[in-house]
Amino acid sequence: MVTRGIYPGRFQPPHLGHLYTIKWALERVDELIIVVGTAQESHTLSNPFTAGERILMLREGLKDVGVDLTRVYIIPVADIYMNAVWVHYVAMLVPPFRYAISRNPLVIRLFKEAGYEVLVPPPYNRELYSSTRIRRLMLQGSDEWRKFVSPSIAKIIDSVDGVRRLIEISGRD
Repeated sequence: MVTRGIYPGRFQPPHLGHLYTIKWALERVDELIIVVGTAQESHTLSNPFTAGERILMLREGLKDVGVDLTRVYIIPVADIYMNAVWVHYVAMLVPPFRYAISRNPLVIRLFKEAGYEVLVPPPYNRELYSSTRIRRLMLQGSDEWRKFVSPSIAKIIDSVDGVRRLIEISGRD
């Protein structure tokens, strides 16, 4: 029987900490569902990238770190803004799973309340690997953000002019 886990996140953008967590999860489950959350939102300071761009970033980033993509599902899910039913909503949109993978206290609580086992990955230099920090570096015009994402993710951000997008929507042009 296949054991399957689910790893939800916004991935705005995916960074090396996310990729590390995915590899960690794949040491514990046969298959992993990566939920790209807040799929309906893009072109904002908190969510600058589209769901499609984030899916592509995740796929190419996982290739960069040697993940077998046949073991991974990447599924976009829009928000519903009702925490009490969110897990059930997500579960109806993805293949069946046994485990949730998260460090987020609310996400852990919601999956436990819904009857799922939760695997909590160890922190991976969270002070460095933070999508918020990466977006902040981009807004500052610093290329330092590139150290925190895989080469393919950086190329995709460049291909969509992601830094310019963030700067323009911030009004700091």
